[in-house]
Amino acid sequence: MDTISAIKTRILRLCAERNITINKLATMSALPPSSVKNILYGRSTDPKISTIKKICDGLDMTLIDFFDAPEFENLEPEIK
Repeated sequence: MDTISAIKTRILRLCAERNITINKLATMSALPPSSVKNILYGRSTDPKISTIKKICDGLDMTLIDFFDAPEFENLEPEIK
């Protein structure tokens, strides 16, 4: 799995676990819904860590908690 796919999968899983919509996540994270949707629909190919941090803040979790997930265990190398 590549990094962007892992981030998308993680966000979607967290929303499902908490039973919240993407729009609700955006509101909780003080982000425009388009920012979150751009990550999820592949229009953002390199999301900023500050955006991911806002998502974590909205979900009341740390960056360590966000990235400490199975999605990030076997990422493909970014440099080939």
